[in-house]
Amino acid sequence: MSDQTLVDHASPTLAGLKTGALFPVHYPDEQSMREDIRRYNRRMQTAGLRLLPVRYRDGRALLYLYRGKDLDRDLGQEKSRRILASAGYTGTHASECVCELICRMRQNRDFPHEVGVFLGYPPEDVEGFIQNHAKNFKFVGTWKVYANEDEARNSFDRYKKCTRCYQKLLSVGIPLEKLLVSNR
Repeated sequence: MSDQTLVDHASPTLAGLKTGALFPVHYPDEQSMREDIRRYNRRMQTAGLRLLPVRYRDGRALLYLYRGKDLDRDLGQEKSRRILASAGYTGTHASECVCELICRMRQNRDFPHEVGVFLGYPPEDVEGFIQNHAKNFKFVGTWKVYANEDEARNSFDRYKKCTRCYQKLLSVGIPLEKLLVSNR
């Protein structure tokens, strides 16, 4: 994976605007994927970021980049806890829930609908997605919006601006480590 790939898919998470990002990357084999992930985790650990392989099939990896402190906060919200409990999660800490999510994603080809709480989506929208079976949404951007459309549109705009800015900074030679926003 290149720094460009990480910036293209996860700039809002790198910048601290969003809890997590889930994105595909091609690798020739699992060993090279694991080595690459270890290198990125060393580079990003001081910023509180963690990169995990969710699954690997046929040369294609699905990676999850997240901010641990932000995920702890998000999963600590009452509505998020309810969503995870109703989906059958038994973990009480973010790290346990991430392990459960990864197990679910490795066992099934479909995305578990609760994945949105791991990415920083508003719990109201994750709940709306689940209850409405991905229909009857108000707007689609980074996620399907069921609750606060104006707030979501503002977030989508911030994410797009952040990605463009990070792409530009990377293109003029600013190293990835300088683009990482540390935990607040």
